[in-house]
Amino acid sequence: MVATWFEIALWKRIFAALILGAIVGMIWGPGSDSIAWVGTLFVRLIRMIVVPLVFVTLISGVVSMGDPNKLGSLGVKTLAIYMATTLAAITIGLILAVILQPGVGVDFSTAVPLQVQEVIPLSERLMSIVPHNPIAVLAEGNMLAIIFFALLVGVSLLTIGEKGKPVADLMESSSEMMLRITHWIMEVAPFGVFALIATVAGTQGVGALLDVVMLALAVVIGSAVHLFVVHGLVIIKLTLKLSPIMFFRGARDAMLVAFSTSSSSATLPVSMSVAEENLGIRPIIASTVLPLGATINMDGTALYVGIVSVFAAQAFGIDLVFSDYVLIAGSTTLVSIGTAAVPGASLFLIAAVTQTIGMSPEQTAIVIGFILPFDRPLDMLRTAVNIGGDLSVSTAVANWEDEFDKDIFERPIRF
Repeated sequence: MVATWFEIALWKRIFAALILGAIVGMIWGPGSDSIAWVGTLFVRLIRMIVVPLVFVTLISGVVSMGDPNKLGSLGVKTLAIYMATTLAAITIGLILAVILQPGVGVDFSTAVPLQVQEVIPLSERLMSIVPHNPIAVLAEGNMLAIIFFALLVGVSLLTIGEKGKPVADLMESSSEMMLRITHWIMEVAPFGVFALIATVAGTQGVGALLDVVMLALAVVIGSAVHLFVVHGLVIIKLTLKLSPIMFFRGARDAMLVAFSTSSSSATLPVSMSVAEENLGIRPIIASTVLPLGATINMDGTALYVGIVSVFAAQAFGIDLVFSDYVLIAGSTTLVSIGTAAVPGASLFLIAAVTQTIGMSPEQTAIVIGFILPFDRPLDMLRTAVNIGGDLSVSTAVANWEDEFDKDIFERPIRF
């Protein structure tokens, strides 16, 4: 029986758990909250390994480059394509919001205003990249600061040559160790996914979406367009001349976990695993591009913020002109940099972006209070888009840097 379980492809086990969880949750109702601890335990397990995994694999990846100059080229390409895809996502969201007009006729009378904490200015977030105490940022999980410090350690090991070899070997062994632990944790993913989905379906249900069906429809359509057209068609098919079907087949485990956890950072270990084993992205790219993507690449979130901003303006009768749409697109792209890769992070972005179109804090609080009850199902969807985008960009950068194994990408994966 146990052997049969492990013979089933992991994505099938996760997908089955997702469907069963939704069914059980809808039948069980609020009582499903009693198994929430199982999902919480799974999320804690994968969060447990995020910081050490990123730290050691990033150092190992930099050392394996052999040339510090290559790091600059890699960084420029990565940031450029991440910013471009985020801008594409927000543009798609704005266009759909204008066409579908989800905010027209919406009644906010039943909404309970919800204040969110003040958004940290971009300048402060950029300054926080340089840590006061490297040990403290490792404990806090400040991903941008961890990436910065790990890059410094990796480059320094390259420059000291043979003297740094013992530490470099230790980082390489530690990287293999953390990936093995990731594999073990992924074997319990179906149970965690089942509990997470059952809890969401039982406590919130799909009925919550009926209040804002047009907003939900815009998010679903926008997510599909961005994922399959921008990433699948434009980047994978037209730019890289690869098969989108093979790409999504290789990325499915990570996207399913992202959908269930609603957290890009929690999904990071799984993303790094499928990048190397399914998509042929060598560790040197996976260990640098993916952690950065989990922090600054928020395609799904940017798309959602754009739609909600226009939704709010329509609901309050605020007429937007072309310059307002440009402001929304630009501010969303900028404030998404360094946003916490955790469930519900988009609510903080909404508070920042709506200010640019003249919306008062009181109006923003009403909007957030209105969408909060059904935010989780849509958060799950946009997190899956975020992860798909991270893996797409990583595949592109790996191709351009000649760190891509096409044989692994195209090899048959157990269906």
